[in-house]
Amino acid sequence: MALRGRPGHQGAAQQPYTGAQPDPGYPGAGDGYGATQQPQRDAFAHLYRDQQPYDPRAAQGQGYQQGPENHPHGQAPAQGQAPVPGPSRSESAHAAAAAPTVAAPVVTAPATEPEPKTPSGGKGRASSVLQSSALMAAGTLVSRLTGFVRQMVVLAGLGAATLGSTYALAYTLPTMVYILTIGGGLNSVFVPQLVRAMKEDDDGGEAFANRLLTLVMVVLGLLVAVTVFAAPVLIRVMSPTIADNPADNEVAVTFARYCLPTIFFMGIHVVVGQILNARGRFGAMMWTPVLNNIVIIFTFGLFIWVFGSAGGSKMDTTTITAEGIRLLGMGTLLGLVVQSLAMFPYLRATGFRFRPRFDWRGHGLGKAAKLAKWTVLFVLANQAGVLVVTQLSTAAGSEAENQNAPGMSFVGYSSAQLIWGMPQAIITVSVMASLLPRISRAAHDGDAGAVRDDISQGLRTSAVAIVPLAFGFIALGIPMCTLLFGASGTDAAVSMGYILMAFSLGLIPFSVQYVVLRGFYAYEDTRTPFYNTVIIAAVNAAGSALAYVVLPARWAVAGMAAAYGLAYAIGVGVAWKRLRKRLGGDLDGPRVIRTYTRLTGASIPAALLGGGSAYTIMQTLGMGIAGSVAGLLGGGLVLIAVFYIAAKRMRVEELTAMVGMVRGRLGR
Repeated sequence: MALRGRPGHQGAAQQPYTGAQPDPGYPGAGDGYGATQQPQRDAFAHLYRDQQPYDPRAAQGQGYQQGPENHPHGQAPAQGQAPVPGPSRSESAHAAAAAPTVAAPVVTAPATEPEPKTPSGGKGRASSVLQSSALMAAGTLVSRLTGFVRQMVVLAGLGAATLGSTYALAYTLPTMVYILTIGGGLNSVFVPQLVRAMKEDDDGGEAFANRLLTLVMVVLGLLVAVTVFAAPVLIRVMSPTIADNPADNEVAVTFARYCLPTIFFMGIHVVVGQILNARGRFGAMMWTPVLNNIVIIFTFGLFIWVFGSAGGSKMDTTTITAEGIRLLGMGTLLGLVVQSLAMFPYLRATGFRFRPRFDWRGHGLGKAAKLAKWTVLFVLANQAGVLVVTQLSTAAGSEAENQNAPGMSFVGYSSAQLIWGMPQAIITVSVMASLLPRISRAAHDGDAGAVRDDISQGLRTSAVAIVPLAFGFIALGIPMCTLLFGASGTDAAVSMGYILMAFSLGLIPFSVQYVVLRGFYAYEDTRTPFYNTVIIAAVNAAGSALAYVVLPARWAVAGMAAAYGLAYAIGVGVAWKRLRKRLGGDLDGPRVIRTYTRLTGASIPAALLGGGSAYTIMQTLGMGIAGSVAGLLGGGLVLIAVFYIAAKRMRVEELTAMVGMVRGRLGR
């Protein structure tokens, strides 16, 4: 794509693979039922129910029963038929008390050998689920935090100009290729087949898992060979601007050839992680990415020690040495190798033994591959948008660098987005992780009122933190970035602060979209989210192209960040209308809008006063570490205090409930 001489990423920079489970946005198979048909099993069904640890008795068929998704009374309404809204959860509490609390597979002992019923059994299972959830959440949080440190040292070593963008492009490329080729189908089709085989096959699914792991290794091994050879072509597709400059292209291609073999280890990590999850070992998949981050942090620390930081050495694509490129490339590859191999001791501890199996025919793998049609369409739509924004941001970044505006680049975009996405990943995802099992059970029971109540609760509860944080990014975006990324140069860090400010308000529709889509997933409808993703990708690509054409190069990438939020605002409007229709015309809209309006009203003065305080402090102390810390702390305290007082005066009940819960946990 080329616009006014500047060659032309769905609205966001493609985030590198981190090992965490991706958001279940890939459309599954089997959701194409009509209004008069019962819904078929969806490839995502395993994601929308309470996961239970692997039980060998179930695998051997000892009284194993499927969950309510296969029971006539536990099916969702047919697609196209809106259920009649039921009473609210408060009106039907007595019925809920009599219903089973976990819609999960049940193991029944033979009648001749009754298993004693222990009062503590339910508590033990609940405790196990809580412990697993806490372990996974902790791993995700630590992984995110070490990811921040990783990004900080990357920018400190390579800067936020073209050299940094060449590495960011090469680091992103394997994830994009993986998702486009096998990643989407692996997550949406093969993984559910794997979980099902482990529960239903006589050997606990071990043979199926060995076949799948062997097949993935073979396919990804061939894919690595092809992509490493075709690295120059891939770089040109991703960024014609970089490819047209011989020095930039040489560095980017070299980095890519070190990074592309990580595709192989991404696939291994996903398959082994899902085998562990199916056997009740949930922590490894969330914690091992920390090892990857640590290896990369150490690698870049060594690079900075030997060659100096970007700010001090003024290194660029013409002056970086072959030894420096080799050090960074090998360290990046080693990170994914360590992350993947660290899974195997946990796998052996479950009793699983990997044995390569090449008898792939006649065991369901081919059928599973045919089910991935929706995934292919989704991935193509999504990655087409990613490609557009990648091309545009690298092109704009090159021109901005020539205009002495470093940081307004692809690497600046992805760095700002890393900060911006943190509240969503920790707060909204955590809130919905606790609500999703309830929403799924209510959907399978046909209780539209309960689905509505829980979606409303998820929206309002997450908003208490998401809305003020979105405004906080406007007020404090610059001190955040000068503190975190100042080693890449003050001007570059300030540019990233402006990009973060442009992203800021988009956090609200981005979070709302995540919650609303859980309603469709609860009904095992992945077709609607697919169409919604197409809308978002198209709007974001168009908005980014418009920003590229209309805005000066030094502001074009910030405009692309704003377009990302706009795309989600439009997408969530479409999704909201469809879910409201699905629930019979009721989504608790007035109450949700009232909460968001009050939170916005409390956040605006908080952002103005907090931002003003931070600006005053940094004007006095400068934009170094001391000034950034003081500005962030001073402005942040003012923002929090003003927001809390204003929200209390506006009687935001969700804030009062959250404060009461925190005080209760602290024993006050």
